[in-house]
Amino acid sequence: MNGKSNSAATILRWALAFVFFYAAVASLREPSVWAVYLPQFLTSIISTRLLISGFAVYELALTVWLFSGRKLAWSSMLAAITLFVITLCNLSILDITFRDIGLALAALALFDLARGG
Repeated sequence: MNGKSNSAATILRWALAFVFFYAAVASLREPSVWAVYLPQFLTSIISTRLLISGFAVYELALTVWLFSGRKLAWSSMLAAITLFVITLCNLSILDITFRDIGLALAALALFDLARGG
């Protein structure tokens, strides 16, 4: 990456990491608020508390990975997939989750930068 690509990648990494960090911490602090975003097919077989906690741990791990910048193509693609899946599982509340589409596309831009695009 050249200087401009590197600074753009850093900004995207930090922006995405902040999103995942905030969601993880907020969901652990107020799980009942975040429970509405969980797919019903999962909450019917796994407890809401376990799903919230497990996903928060996943988000925190993704946060650390994005901040580290290691294997950036992998972490950014995982972030994009995560955000697209969140959107797909919550199409009924697209008025709220539409922002995740933009974030997913930002993650894809980061993927492209990480691959030398």
